[in-house]
Amino acid sequence: MTGTEKMPGEERRQLILETLQKAENPMTGKELGELTNVSRQVIVGDITLLKAKKVPILATSQGYIYMHASVGPEKIEKVLVCHHTPEQTEEELNILVDHGLTVKDVKVEHPVYGDLSASIMVANRLEVKEFIKRVNEANAVYLSNLAEGGIHLHTVIADEQHQIDNAEIELKKAGILVE
Repeated sequence: MTGTEKMPGEERRQLILETLQKAENPMTGKELGELTNVSRQVIVGDITLLKAKKVPILATSQGYIYMHASVGPEKIEKVLVCHHTPEQTEEELNILVDHGLTVKDVKVEHPVYGDLSASIMVANRLEVKEFIKRVNEANAVYLSNLAEGGIHLHTVIADEQHQIDNAEIELKKAGILVE
């Protein structure tokens, strides 16, 4: 789009979908807004409408991702139970990514709302650093702070079981893994 011309909603959502399908990295609402000449808030609404139509878009801490059907070797997923202070969040995530894991999400049991989850999708130290930076800049609260006792779950993804095993050993040493 050129200038300040505003796209009609359906056309804009189609462009967002096509762009996300082709993207190799997550795209932020700001980037999609600049592409379509609308605000980030409009993009958030468009993404919500696309999700309501069962389009597999995942909102991550790095931006939006279109979830293509997985191809290639099978990945291993495991849920880890963790507990730590907010100050240990970066240490926890770095331990996981240093062992070749992708941290898919965080889940907590809230005393009022029940199960809450949020996508994290970090796979290396740079992504962890960016995640922590965004949390701090937004003055946001970690989801684990909303759970009774701070107990939270992480779904991790690995290529091989030994990566998860080694990460668990390291988390135990750090006093983060709940057994």
